[in-house]
Amino acid sequence: MKIDILLGLQWGDEGKGKIVDVLSPEYDVIARFQGGPNAGHSLEFNNVKHVLHLIPSGIFHRDKLNIIGNGVVLDPAVFKKEIEELGPPVEELIKRLVISTRANLILPTHRILDAAYEHQKGCLKIGSTLKGIGPAYTDKASRNGLRVGDINHLNFQELYKEHTENHLLILKNYNFAFDLKEYERGWFEGIELLRKFRTENTEYLLHNLYSGGKKILAEGAQGTMLDVDFGSYPFVTSSNTISAGACTGLGISPKTIGEVFGIFKAYCTRVGSGPFPTELNDETGELLRKKGCEFGATTGRPRRCGWLDLPVLRYANIVNGTTKLFMMKSDILSGFKTLKVCTSYKVGGRIQDEIPFDNNAKIEPVYEELPGWEEDISGVRDYDRLPENLRGYIEFIEIQTGVPVSIVSVGPDRKATIFR
Repeated sequence: MKIDILLGLQWGDEGKGKIVDVLSPEYDVIARFQGGPNAGHSLEFNNVKHVLHLIPSGIFHRDKLNIIGNGVVLDPAVFKKEIEELGPPVEELIKRLVISTRANLILPTHRILDAAYEHQKGCLKIGSTLKGIGPAYTDKASRNGLRVGDINHLNFQELYKEHTENHLLILKNYNFAFDLKEYERGWFEGIELLRKFRTENTEYLLHNLYSGGKKILAEGAQGTMLDVDFGSYPFVTSSNTISAGACTGLGISPKTIGEVFGIFKAYCTRVGSGPFPTELNDETGELLRKKGCEFGATTGRPRRCGWLDLPVLRYANIVNGTTKLFMMKSDILSGFKTLKVCTSYKVGGRIQDEIPFDNNAKIEPVYEELPGWEEDISGVRDYDRLPENLRGYIEFIEIQTGVPVSIVSVGPDRKATIFR
């Protein structure tokens, strides 16, 4: 039995939460491998929408074990709020959720540093969610982080104070006003709640589960184009969002990996700054935003919208080893008479398929036009009953990428999913 990976192929917000929820009945374990509360995984069932930031998207299935891996950075205040909003009693959730002792903690001062750094950049802001993600990963990389396993040490308060004072020394160099107590509100209560949950060296747990024949799904956050190495640097997140990040973020061997499920929207969106070749700053882009409710699940910021970018999709397939594609928000394209798909780029007068290294390069998308469809597809559950032009759109993507589209989502509810 192999460990499957599910991740985003664009700039995040592809719909990973819904699909993890849909696939969870087929798995025994759902393990989140990177990111932090900058993620916003939306799920909808029984006409109720849920947004998860830290907790794996299999949490609503009673018989599934959910694991927060070592690659995640965890804010105790956000964790507490999320647990309280889930619905089931804490006693029940304790049975379903295990947290890696090696996951790094986001301190209140990490969030202050994040805001101070972004404030200093002015018009050069990268579009941080201001959740303290970057500074927390910085401390992790420089071997200065506090980890979940530290919360049970007798000297934890001293450790916290030491780290906080180090951060306050850095903040003296910035003209940035803040109230530490305001940022600390709920943080220590979150620590107390964390202590009630099962924390352990989850690499051993996952090894034993895998060896025992359990089916495991590794859940990624953000998207491939936000990967710290392979995304549109520096307009990226601070972790490895690609499939390789599942190995380092969970402590699993590459030889255990089976399927790599790549999720993408039928069009493109991006939150924050950075290159976006197919962005539409016109009525079409605004219509996509309005129809798709394209506002960040974590920040509420309006997402930038544009046509599907196949060079990005091909690139994401290369670095991830994608075995199956899942297309989300197909229903949003209903009503467009003509669809444009970017098949290559024109850079410096030359046509190319590769994404340029230089983020400042002037990229002109080369489009191919395909016929759209008028029908409302939100109630369709059989692929053969989809409009002919939508099936043509999907098959065009398969030919262009060389990877099969195995799931087509036609709405936010878990039932609005077509398996091929």
